[in-house]
Amino acid sequence: MVIKVFLASSSGSTAIKKKQQDVVAFLEALKVDYTQLDIACNEANRMWMRQNVPEEKKPANGIPLPPQIFNEESYCGDYDTFFDAKEDNTVYAFLGLPPPPGSKQAHAEQEEQEEADDERPEGAYCFFSP
Repeated sequence: MVIKVFLASSSGSTAIKKKQQDVVAFLEALKVDYTQLDIACNEANRMWMRQNVPEEKKPANGIPLPPQIFNEESYCGDYDTFFDAKEDNTVYAFLGLPPPPGSKQAHAEQEEQEEADDERPEGAYCFFSP
């Protein structure tokens, strides 16, 4: 699975540039395999991104701004949802990737599984002998 990050290489907005840099730097720090797709210089990338962002996720004007993040063809989210996932330590789930062993997210998932196992009612196991 390859993460696709749609960026604008020649954005006039410093806010957009900072958001793009934040996403790329964080993915690199996590060693996540990703591809940058420029929407400023490539019309096909721009059209694909605009067509594949779900309608309910588009702004009022209907034109989503970069960065937009996809896992292959599956939409993950924009910068705001990425930022929320980063703050909640759920970036791997946001990206649709399994967390690497030893990561905070993998540890949290393991604890949840252990809690679920502990909540199994006593006597839930039945053994029959002939």
